Amino acid sequence: MTVRGRFVTFEGIDGAGKSTHIEFVAQLLRSTGKDVVVTREPGGTELGERVRALVLGVSMSARTETLLMFAARSEHLVQVIEPSLARGQCVLCDRFTDATYAYQAGGRQLSEGLIETLENWVHPNLQPDLTLLFDLDPALAAQRLAGARNADRFEAEQRQFFARVRAMYLARAQRFPARFIVLDGAASIESIRLELSARLASWITN
Repeated sequence: MTVRGRFVTFEGIDGAGKSTHIEFVAQLLRSTGKDVVVTREPGGTELGERVRALVLGVSMSARTETLLMFAARSEHLVQVIEPSLARGQCVLCDRFTDATYAYQAGGRQLSEGLIETLENWVHPNLQPDLTLLFDLDPALAAQRLAGARNADRFEAEQRQFFARVRAMYLARAQRFPARFIVLDGAASIESIRLELSARLASWITN
């Protein structure tokens, strides 16, 4: 009988460094013999990537944006996440539903209850086994992103938007401390990787 895989999500405001560290964690897991799938949201499927292009580049209402996020997530779950977990693989996902709470409830100021309703419909019996939250002051995140690339719809938002996003992320971490690890996104890459290795050591071997 195949043992269900682990589901790890990476969260944080734009520029916090989560994407920098996801491949490091993938290699860390692979070094212990684990089969790892790395994916992202929105994205991870053909439909998801098309939705990603829409939500990052086309102006729309906050409600439409949220519905598109969950539509892409539903397909992502069916095509990638759930089958991979069923095969015993570790799934590392760059953003998941905590990001919708942070960006759409926190940033866009939609109702948390609305997002919870969609969450309970799309994945009522699935939550991440572990969520790594890379916490960073929005001012420093903006410095990191400046000139790096053309800003998308989210990256172009005002700093107050990202302050709300960050606050919601931290509120989620406080509400679900058993699955969140909060890391200092302002620390050096080397120190963050050392902390990741130490914090994940016992979790990896279980």
